Amino acid sequence: MADFLEKILAEKALEVAQMPDETPGKVRQVKGFVTRLKENPDQLQVIGEVKRASPSLGAINLDVDVLEQAKSYEKAGVSAISVLTDPVFFKGNIDDLRLVAKNVDIPVLNKDFIIDKKQIARAVNSGATIVLLIVAALSESDLKELYDYAASLGLEVLVEVHNAEELAIAHSINAELIGVNNRNLKTFEVDIQNSLELVPLQKNDRFYISESGIKSAVEADQVANDFRAVLVGEALMKDGNPIVAAKNLQVARHVD
Repeated sequence: MADFLEKILAEKALEVAQMPDETPGKVRQVKGFVTRLKENPDQLQVIGEVKRASPSLGAINLDVDVLEQAKSYEKAGVSAISVLTDPVFFKGNIDDLRLVAKNVDIPVLNKDFIIDKKQIARAVNSGATIVLLIVAALSESDLKELYDYAASLGLEVLVEVHNAEELAIAHSINAELIGVNNRNLKTFEVDIQNSLELVPLQKNDRFYISESGIKSAVEADQVANDFRAVLVGEALMKDGNPIVAAKNLQVARHVD
């Protein structure tokens, strides 16, 4: 997967080179994702993802009605909606993000391989309130620069890690929202044990999200006590009733 990540980033560099510079406007005003986590400590929160395809799975739901899917998530009570905007590997586009952000009243995450400030400015102007930064895709200095830039605009930033070394980097830049991706970057295998193994390294003043491999309340229960939210795409995109499916993931947290 390291080679595949390089392939994605090479393609992303070409895309960004063609991307016009935008002056970022104001971030869309909604109750923030962190605030929603703070207000619901006893229940696992859900980020519902609009995801047409992925490199590992291929097509998931290419014909999805993006707006209908997003509205279903909102009706289910999710705390945020993630929208894939990568066109080559995930078959998404920035228009999906604009459409969702214009029609929901909850936070929206721009899910992409962000490597440049131009992408962050575009995210703001498209209605995103959260952006994703992936530690494995950036040097530590670039990560810090992009994180500070996004935060200065008023965006929330979800910093994604895969292992202890990357988690330490996320902590070092004072990331408040940290996503642990359960997908092994080399083998593509998904194992929520990856999230659980990093629990001893968590800090009390951060908010941790478990990503990938959450298919039902069974997996949600496994991570609920140590994570504040789960990010779920495939399971919700494949389910014929995403409202019920998303509600089922909002399990109780039993925290001392």
